[in-house]
Amino acid sequence: MNRDNVLIDAKHLTKVFGYGLQKTTAVQDVNFQFHEGEIISIVGESGSGKTTLAKMIMGLLGETSGEIEYKGKPRKLRSHKDRKQYWKDIQAIFQDPFSSFNIFHKVDKLLTDCIKLQGLTLSKEQQFEKMKEACSFVNLKFEELYNKYPFELSGGQMQRLMIARIFMLHPKVLIADEPTSMVDACSRSTILDMLLKLRDENNMTIIFITHDVGLAYYVSDTIYIMEKGQFVEGGPAEDVILRPRHRYTRQLISDVPKIHEEWNLA
Repeated sequence: MNRDNVLIDAKHLTKVFGYGLQKTTAVQDVNFQFHEGEIISIVGESGSGKTTLAKMIMGLLGETSGEIEYKGKPRKLRSHKDRKQYWKDIQAIFQDPFSSFNIFHKVDKLLTDCIKLQGLTLSKEQQFEKMKEACSFVNLKFEELYNKYPFELSGGQMQRLMIARIFMLHPKVLIADEPTSMVDACSRSTILDMLLKLRDENNMTIIFITHDVGLAYYVSDTIYIMEKGQFVEGGPAEDVILRPRHRYTRQLISDVPKIHEEWNLA
């Protein structure tokens, strides 16, 4: 991780939904700097605003106020061309893999679209090899999957397929929103190992959106704790988890008995 190389710089990000009495502030005055090759976890309970923030970083939701700089410049998302360029660098894996794919497209179409997004001109044979390599990386056999629809695959296979897409796209930033919540413990460990391997090979920045303090501590360089739309604590993972300052952080840790007992955070 290069602490000198700031990739995403957010200043006073705020997102408000609705108007008047129906107004809800989902994200309020959030600031952060994410660095190249850094693994960050944004931790909070359901409704804390973390998924809204993830969508703002991804460019799927516009900010009500504040700004995000990417590579030292204000990001541009006004035109389709701008968004397409941004999404070449920033990709996401969501909690429900089935909602991320067009159910009417077979696996080979889903992976071929990755090649098109990169603007590559490859022969059929080269495309096949590229897709086969990506599936092999996540321990899937392309020959057994290419002619299947998403609904014919298991949740674990779909999550692996999403990581295969990331392998093909080589983004600078990956946003992983509860990426292991719908798979069993064995698959969870495998998926995390795959993501960490991608980080190591590509110096990719990974942003985990999670309620799982244990996961955050295990994978992260930096942790931000989010409550009611605000970052209430943030810093190096060990500092935040082993020496929590905010009462909400302590509450989250106390809800995980093993962490509470092992680290003696009474």
